[in-house]
Amino acid sequence: MSQVSVIIPALNEAESIGGVVRSMPWGAIAECIVVDNGSSDATAAVAAAAGARVVESPRGYGAACAAGSKAALAESDILVYMDGDGADVVAHMQELIAPIASGDSDFVIGSRLRGQREAGSMLASQVFAGRLVGVLLRLLQGVKYSDMCAFRAIRRSSLEQLGMSEMTYGWNLEMQIKAAQNRLRIKEIPVDYRCRIGGVSKVSGDWKASFKAALRIMEVLFRVGLRRKA
Repeated sequence: MSQVSVIIPALNEAESIGGVVRSMPWGAIAECIVVDNGSSDATAAVAAAAGARVVESPRGYGAACAAGSKAALAESDILVYMDGDGADVVAHMQELIAPIASGDSDFVIGSRLRGQREAGSMLASQVFAGRLVGVLLRLLQGVKYSDMCAFRAIRRSSLEQLGMSEMTYGWNLEMQIKAAQNRLRIKEIPVDYRCRIGGVSKVSGDWKASFKAALRIMEVLFRVGLRRKA
């Protein structure tokens, strides 16, 4: 039977992280790891009080994801990633896990663009970016994605096969590209998406953050995406 570790990178998410952790399907997962990515608020304390195992990581979204992956229980063969702002709908988690647990898929990613989105939960620029990247990856790698959603699950052995190296917001895209290059069995499922519970987005919270993240994502797209499949 598969064992699951949920990994939540979090930077200054004290307003939302407690509710996210408490909403976990505890009967179906082995643990919930909150990776404190250098928060200046009470994110770590709130997460621990809610039942998460908290680990520390240097700044950088990808660095936090990598730290959580490394810290996961050795027995966990499926890793689930999600954000700590309360926007991801936890009820979809079993849909992400099931195809991997059954042996049908190696990597399952949620698509907010195919699901139901609460008004205001995604900027028009985010929707456009997801569709643009999907088109480019279809041309470059022959794989169909419609989103770069953080809510995803992957077989642990498959993740280790990818050799992830991106320590910034390009982590999610690098995983998607390398999954195609390494011929993983990929499945995309619709997931619903809500407005964040509180706090400010680190990607779309202001134009400087958005511009910086966009540049990094495009850099990863062309640096990693231009490589051929294995």
